[in-house]
Amino acid sequence: MPEKKYIVNSILIDAQPAAIWNVLTNPEQTKKYMFGCETVSDWQKGSDLFWQMSYEGKDIIAVKGTITSIETDKMLAYTVIDPNNQAIADIPENYLMVTYCITKENECQLLTVTQGNYATVADGEKRYNEAYNNGQGWMPILNEIKKIAECGN
Repeated sequence: MPEKKYIVNSILIDAQPAAIWNVLTNPEQTKKYMFGCETVSDWQKGSDLFWQMSYEGKDIIAVKGTITSIETDKMLAYTVIDPNNQAIADIPENYLMVTYCITKENECQLLTVTQGNYATVADGEKRYNEAYNNGQGWMPILNEIKKIAECGN
């Protein structure tokens, strides 16, 4: 059985699932926590998902993928690859999977993000180490999502 290598982070958010969902899918919100990238998608299973940003005066696609599963206010899963990384072939085998799950925990919502499998993609160890972020993983992004969702901005 092949090795599995994932980054998993969770955070409790004192907001309704719909507020968290809005932060995850609304381009005006994603720009606030995803390095200036806004999402471009029609949010349907099988649809493209692009993370677009302005860089040196040009709009570029920083990350692209496909929505593989979506359940409004509960779960979003999509594939991802950096189309600008010439060292990694843009083939399905090199895409990672990102999954957001929103579950009720007491009076709050638990948002869990899982990204991987780094063990099966090109440059997996390097990509894992970059995303692992000295043990922080997705936590800096999750902290921003929490702030936005709880403030309602």
